[in-house]
Amino acid sequence: MAPRALWSSCFGKHLHNGGVAEGTAADGGVAAAGPVMVEMFTSQGCGTSPAADLVLSRLGRGDFQLGFPVVLLAYHVDYWDYVGWKDPFGSSQWTVRQKAYVQALGLDTIFTPQVIVQGQAHCIGNDENALIEAINSVPRFPAPTFQATFRRPTSDALEVMLTGALRMKVDSNGVAVMVALYENGLVTDCPRGENKGRVLSNDYVVRKLEKLCNVVDLPPKKTVSGTITFPLWSSFNSSKCGLALFIQTNTHQIFGSQNFHLPEDI
Repeated sequence: MAPRALWSSCFGKHLHNGGVAEGTAADGGVAAAGPVMVEMFTSQGCGTSPAADLVLSRLGRGDFQLGFPVVLLAYHVDYWDYVGWKDPFGSSQWTVRQKAYVQALGLDTIFTPQVIVQGQAHCIGNDENALIEAINSVPRFPAPTFQATFRRPTSDALEVMLTGALRMKVDSNGVAVMVALYENGLVTDCPRGENKGRVLSNDYVVRKLEKLCNVVDLPPKKTVSGTITFPLWSSFNSSKCGLALFIQTNTHQIFGSQNFHLPEDI
């Protein structure tokens, strides 16, 4: 099915080269390539998004046998809420993030389902072949080596303490270290809108996104530390949730990512 566009129609894949950081090993040599980060912009109010959501879930299960890991995030945008069904996971924050990618990649459209790969390539989310091609074609960078410690200071908050190395040289342009809290296994009965009568399944749904820190002029061996406190929702279940840490430039390219499982007893 065709993607749902909010602006003019212009789809496909677009590579955006350049960056402000170099992937290096701690000893100055070339470090092993890490995961590829895949971000999907989707909506329960869009009739073409459920097929893409399934592709993302299959990607997480390893159905496509890529041979290397991926870090997956699904952002539910809010600009289809007016068509009859308000996405319970939708947020204007994710719409703003998608628009930033549209601008950075030089596109003239915003649509769902859209996938951004490593902040450098994009494709229609339910086009499996285009998605796999994009994942295989983007550059890969060393995975950060952060260790995470979790604590519940209150019943409605999750504190995450992170310490590790970016495993890359950062120049004067700097990077942001971002951390997303996501949830899997979400099932929604949709009584209205384009998906009326369907039971919608969603994984890797971003519930919170925070900046750990900004980093400027950093050598690969330097340790970075920080703490983030996430406000939690009423149905929070740590066994269904995970964390994704990623390094992003001011041009929105991804230069490394890392995934964490949450302790079940947190």
